[in-house]
Amino acid sequence: MNREPKFGVPEMGVVDSAMLRQALKNGFSDLKRAPQFGLFFAFVYVAIGWIMAYVTYATGQTYWLILAICGFPIIGPFAAVGLYEVSRRLQNDIPLNWTGVMGVVIHQSRRQLPSISAVIIVILMFWFFLGHMIFALFMGLSVMTNISTSYEVFLTPNGLGMLAMGTTVGAAFSVLVYMITVISLPLLLDREVDFVTAMITSFQCVQYNFFPMMLWAALIALATFVAMIPWFLGLFVVLPLFGHASWHLYKLACEKSGNCP
Repeated sequence: MNREPKFGVPEMGVVDSAMLRQALKNGFSDLKRAPQFGLFFAFVYVAIGWIMAYVTYATGQTYWLILAICGFPIIGPFAAVGLYEVSRRLQNDIPLNWTGVMGVVIHQSRRQLPSISAVIIVILMFWFFLGHMIFALFMGLSVMTNISTSYEVFLTPNGLGMLAMGTTVGAAFSVLVYMITVISLPLLLDREVDFVTAMITSFQCVQYNFFPMMLWAALIALATFVAMIPWFLGLFVVLPLFGHASWHLYKLACEKSGNCP
């Protein structure tokens, strides 16, 4: 992989708004320098979104979307690692080619990434379970209604309560997944470290830099939401941009500590 493995967890420096801006700037620069890689990894996501949306519409069965949601945590970390590797190579003036980048992605599939993917899936499955519990709690005694066509049910007191509770719990789970992955994924590519230590390091980094890291999460969430509106087409820019930027945010925080060779 054109590099000697580095061992141990680096000390992470303080994250501030200037660092977020610099990470976005660097990420955009990487996207312009190697757009073919960003387009490829984004296409994998967008294609799955298109297929699952079509199958859901054609069959009328929403469980296809659940399968898609479960599938993204499996594919997502590997796509992210591909973008991280592109940024790493650009940052260190290492030759950039498909064989090298995809070789790193394949190599990571034999290390710690599958374990993190499994943890994310378990968290999502638990959220699905709680979502059904919340629905039963608020709507279980209501008159049977097809919520797919009768949207007015959501405007009832119980419907509004369900939406409020579901949104709050869902947001909590989203924050948890973000906290354990935002630093751990680039860390696993950069260092020889186990996935549990990587997740703990990521969680602590967000905890100690809560407001700037939550601002980063909000930027990602807002940009992704807007990008999905025109048939997911905006994801061709947003996903690689924040993929590259996330690598640079990790490196900037690491380098700021002065203990990140």
